[in-house]
Amino acid sequence: MLVAERYERIVQLVNERGSIRVTELSELCSVTEETIRRDLDRLEQMGRLRRSHGGAVSVKDLQSETPYAEREIANAEEKRRIAAEAIRHIAPRDRILLDASSTAWYMAAIMPDDMPLTVLTNSIKVALELSGKERIEVISTGGILAQRSLSYVGPLAERSLDAYHVDKAFFSCKGVHLERGVSESNELQARVKQKMVGMADRVYLLADASKFGVQAFTHVADFREIDAVITDRRLPKESLERLRDMAVEVTTV
Repeated sequence: MLVAERYERIVQLVNERGSIRVTELSELCSVTEETIRRDLDRLEQMGRLRRSHGGAVSVKDLQSETPYAEREIANAEEKRRIAAEAIRHIAPRDRILLDASSTAWYMAAIMPDDMPLTVLTNSIKVALELSGKERIEVISTGGILAQRSLSYVGPLAERSLDAYHVDKAFFSCKGVHLERGVSESNELQARVKQKMVGMADRVYLLADASKFGVQAFTHVADFREIDAVITDRRLPKESLERLRDMAVEVTTV
């Protein structure tokens, strides 16, 4: 296989799958992992994909919202563990904010029925999940419905967030880059999450390891705005150490 052909094959595989690891590309292209890493570096410079830790992510995927049904099953076990750990950081009578991420929905699904809480959310799925829990007061932002994520975005959603202040905000994202911060797939989602980060006493980022090393389309927050990160055990030790050097509390599950 010529180098140009290998480039096209790599881009095709990344776009088909959304993301892929170096080890798998090495097997599929019958070259060493070192060669694949050089190829990915070159293809990133050409703007044809984005590097992530241990692999690559489709540029197309980073610029558009992934449908909720797909996000719900991607890295589901890690997200469930992250959600369970996040709930341990909630106290009775807290006022909390949950975004429209699938991890926030997992939180809502396992939220204790007997814990009195006020939950503000822009997620239809989260609001519906919490609606049957009598001791939890749910406040929905309203706004423009983003159908792929089943979330409310736009000026009305942003203005409604301005009216509140919460004890804790729990949110996820499309990408986590240790130099460039947290990012989202489109501007409307990013603007809502920027509001969320700015309205909480304590901000928790819920991100499985696959999101690290990824720079998505629109910037959301720098790490100085985030108090704690809850992630899974796949995150490399060097990434954990760098987060802690930035005074970010990190929990792996």
